[in-house]
Amino acid sequence: MSKTNTVLKAAVVCAAVGMSLLSMTASAKDVVKIAFVGPLTGGVSSIGLGGRNSADLAVRLRNADPKAKYTYQLVTQDDECRPNVGVQVATKIAADKSIVAGVTHFCSAVAMGTVGVYNRFGLPVIVWGAVLPEITYGNDFKEVHRVNGTMINQSEVAAKFMISKGYKKWAIIHDTTDYGKGHNKYFSEFVKKNGGTVLSTFGVTADQQDFTTELTKIRELKPDVVYFGGLTPLGVRIRTQMEKLGIKAQFEGTSGIKSDAYIQGVGEKVAEGSLSFIEGAPWEKIPGGLFFTAKYQQQKYSEPPEAYGPFAFAAANLIMDAVEKVGPDRKKVRDVLNQTKDVDTLIGKVTFDDHRQNIVPLVTKYVVEDGKWVIWEDSSYATGKRKLSGL
Repeated sequence: MSKTNTVLKAAVVCAAVGMSLLSMTASAKDVVKIAFVGPLTGGVSSIGLGGRNSADLAVRLRNADPKAKYTYQLVTQDDECRPNVGVQVATKIAADKSIVAGVTHFCSAVAMGTVGVYNRFGLPVIVWGAVLPEITYGNDFKEVHRVNGTMINQSEVAAKFMISKGYKKWAIIHDTTDYGKGHNKYFSEFVKKNGGTVLSTFGVTADQQDFTTELTKIRELKPDVVYFGGLTPLGVRIRTQMEKLGIKAQFEGTSGIKSDAYIQGVGEKVAEGSLSFIEGAPWEKIPGGLFFTAKYQQQKYSEPPEAYGPFAFAAANLIMDAVEKVGPDRKKVRDVLNQTKDVDTLIGKVTFDDHRQNIVPLVTKYVVEDGKWVIWEDSSYATGKRKLSGL
């Protein structure tokens, strides 16, 4: 009897295990890989890490959704904000057939260098931060999309806004990458078109440390505004040295300085009143913004999402939505993304035009107030309680 009972028990256990394995097999989901590429090391790593974390959050939330058809895996790569490294990384992920699409690039020079790679390998990507217009408009690569706007949008708003406040004279400092030169080109055009004057323009290298020569000339010209076209590390050095040389002009930067690292780098006192302009709706004001912030905090990431994290989050979700619709097929995913129209996302509605560029309805203005970037309309500056330099 004892032996018989043992055999019966073993049979029951085996049957139970077999049913369990069958259930697991039936419920198992195929794994779909998507790539994230951004500057995870170097001077603008804070932006890249915020973007990576935001894309990671999108993947985690999708994997927690029982309705999702697939399990998603984020493959992360560091482009270092260097074009040569970016091309190597782009080639690596594009050649990996297990990767169906990518959330790619903050730095414009890197994005410009890689678009041909994605086209050649047929890998659909959504740019999440690079703003040079030519990334989408310079070619007709159906694999390349962009969820954020371009520097044209930024520059027009940045110029008109300042002129509406009564500013008339500018000195411009820009880095000599495609990013900096592009901002100089478009911003200068909009300043002049709207009745302002550009007194002088200075191109500087991204690794330049001393700006005494340029800033001394600017001090002599007495501009109302110093406009900076470049990224955070360079902006920190220029703004700090402006203070040391006693230049009282208003400091106005591109989206490239809208990071906590800028405020930390120059210090709260010097950063106060600095301006930055980001294409897109203020995600803080969108209903999904509170959800995003809460979920981001729950994950306890070591770094904040920064200015472009919401764009990376939106890009990752657009890709996963496409995969859910047509499966992990590059060409089919590309075709779905090409047809994106009026899709609700964290950054507002997204519609891609005939060059896969999101049609951005507005640009959000930010000012540093008490050590934080604040939406202009919500600031003490907008109400007149505080004044920008020269007003």
